[in-house]
Amino acid sequence: MNTLLNSPNVKKITEKMSSLHFVIAILFASTLYVSVCNLMFAEGSLLHVSDYTVSLLGKYLCYALLALAVDLVWGYCGILSLGHGAFFALGGYAMGMYLMRQIGDRGVYGNPELPDFMVFLNWTELPWYWAGSDNAFVMILLVFAGPGLLAFIFGTLAFRSRVSGVYLSIMTQAMTYALLLSFFRNEMGFGGNNGLTDFKEIFGFSLQSSNTKLALFMATAVMLAIGYAISHFIVNSKMGRVVTAIRDSEDRVRFVGYKPQHYKVWIFVVSAMLAGVAGALYVPQVGIINPGEFSPLNSIEIVIWVAIGGRGTLYGALVGAIVVSYAKTRFTAIMPEAWLFGLGGLFVLVTLLLPKGLAGLVTNLMDKIDPPATEKKPSGSDKSKSDDPTLAAENK
Repeated sequence: MNTLLNSPNVKKITEKMSSLHFVIAILFASTLYVSVCNLMFAEGSLLHVSDYTVSLLGKYLCYALLALAVDLVWGYCGILSLGHGAFFALGGYAMGMYLMRQIGDRGVYGNPELPDFMVFLNWTELPWYWAGSDNAFVMILLVFAGPGLLAFIFGTLAFRSRVSGVYLSIMTQAMTYALLLSFFRNEMGFGGNNGLTDFKEIFGFSLQSSNTKLALFMATAVMLAIGYAISHFIVNSKMGRVVTAIRDSEDRVRFVGYKPQHYKVWIFVVSAMLAGVAGALYVPQVGIINPGEFSPLNSIEIVIWVAIGGRGTLYGALVGAIVVSYAKTRFTAIMPEAWLFGLGGLFVLVTLLLPKGLAGLVTNLMDKIDPPATEKKPSGSDKSKSDDPTLAAENK
């Protein structure tokens, strides 16, 4: 047993799990399996994956991309953002505007230019910020520019003022809540409380078609793989190492000569864009986007995904988002009135039993079963050297 645990292959399990090729291979295999089972097997077969399940899995992958964005800023930069739900919702509204314009004269009021809610409110023309929303390229630009611009403005003001810790978290939550109240107003031109819904097609393909639902699921998987590859490249680059150093000791990084605020703004903007892409892919698969997506509770739930999966690992964020989202789906069906208690209990158990999240499960089990034999207490002069904080700082 000890020989098996001490083998190099077992000890490197977690390293392989975090590697780029391994994660993308798992994602590709899962996507291929779902696609084949949806297309090749009839509805009565045990191997058949229904259209509803395809859309549900696509939603889970959107959540995984969103959790990846939060892990990038929280796990590697130490920025606990409670406002990433805002970036997610902004990306969703950019897609929703495009989908509303694709309805054309097939709406309830038959107006080829104005969405139904604008006709109902007696609007005579589109607001200026809806200009070009019927163009796919403009929509894609807004998906990146909307969240990215907000993150840049907010990050520049906050990080240059050296706001950090719980104060920064409160500010991000306040930003999200302000947007929630704004988008609830009919005067904003985004459908008010009802939001944007009743979508018909995307890029000329019906959203009710099985092939379209499968294509959206595959597109989400591809974007998740691209997002993971970008995040993996960032955290392993020189800039990524500086960002990690800022998380560990921002003052020391500043004394060395770097400007931490520039790196923090940069990583914050990249993370916001990833969240915006997740929101844009989420909307056509669920069929609606409303101000409820700005809810601060949603942003807190994202943090719970990352904490349960294991922050600072990237792949842990993906696992946490999918596991918690699936648990939420099951809990709402089994105990609809008390599912929040079940979700809270899951978070408490993981926090107590797995402080490093699900990503650290294998490592924790190996350490408990067979502690590393190489750990020895320093003796004599070595001990005194190891206890000297000055030498330790110089070595770092």
